[in-house]
Amino acid sequence: MDCAARTLQLCEIRSPIGEEGSIAAYVQDAVQGERVGNAVVAGRVSGARPAVILAGHLDTVPLQEGDFPARRENGRIFGRGASDMKGALAVMIELWKNLDLEKLPVELVEVFYDREEGPIAENGLLPLLDKRPDLRKASLALCLEPTDLALQLGCCGSMHATLTFRGRSAHSARPWQGENAIHKAGALLTHLKETPRREIRIGELTFYEVMSVTRIDGFTGRNVVPARCELNLNYRFAPGRTLDDAEREIESVAARFGAECKVTDRAPSGPVILDNALLQEFRALTAAPIEAKQAWTDVAQLAAHGIPAANFGPGEQAQAHQKNESCGEAALERAYRMLERFLEEAAT
Repeated sequence: MDCAARTLQLCEIRSPIGEEGSIAAYVQDAVQGERVGNAVVAGRVSGARPAVILAGHLDTVPLQEGDFPARRENGRIFGRGASDMKGALAVMIELWKNLDLEKLPVELVEVFYDREEGPIAENGLLPLLDKRPDLRKASLALCLEPTDLALQLGCCGSMHATLTFRGRSAHSARPWQGENAIHKAGALLTHLKETPRREIRIGELTFYEVMSVTRIDGFTGRNVVPARCELNLNYRFAPGRTLDDAEREIESVAARFGAECKVTDRAPSGPVILDNALLQEFRALTAAPIEAKQAWTDVAQLAAHGIPAANFGPGEQAQAHQKNESCGEAALERAYRMLERFLEEAAT
């Protein structure tokens, strides 16, 4: 077992979102799995034993200068996707190749899918779940997203909306002859800046609900009072809040400050599954610390298809999407051993 060497090989394969063909071919060869588009599935849920899915995405965010060549130095692997999440893919491949799958107390199924780093509507997991309905019978799925080896439960939902303020253009030397749409957005921006995060407790976990403007557009000319100002508002909301609830909250804020509102992306939250028997086994066998997932992951989509899911992976959250991204070799080995023990010793 050499997860570090495997991670280096994976990091040498370019796989930005939408270009997963080469890495899918590599993974298919490594695990002898079923290729479904640019996704790969190893194993099948037969129902003979409780099934555990390990899931990981093949794509990375767009490439940055310095991503290649990948390298291994000072106990770390450097390369695009090392932490998010090619290190996890390496752990999955090594587990599949080294475990005695027939003797495990659970059925192991591994899912490698594409297009996770983009809009939910283009995510490759949903078409895969439609083509492989056996996967919906799994007792537990672990998304091997970067969690610093913590067990992170649930996930925040994410909603994006375009908020538009309307004004009237004028020459910037005579602004009183117009109405500055960007200035009209000022009250909303001040409100968001001064609004504290909202704390939501679910059992022993704490989630935070927040609204942030992540983009602003209103430029027509540097000497023109803008007649339009568009903001991208991103709302992160806790498990338990529905998409309709979240949309109403955004619409309420927009109406309060006089903006038109159009929701552009809706990603549901993922439930917290503290009472799942296999998850409890994982906690007992590995002593992994438990945390809330203060982000969106595909546990939400798995849950929507009836698959209890949580997050656990060797990648470092602070490294995800960073320039000169890296992952520690010790974390890769520890993740392998923790998953190995769980898969070999889980009481079913």
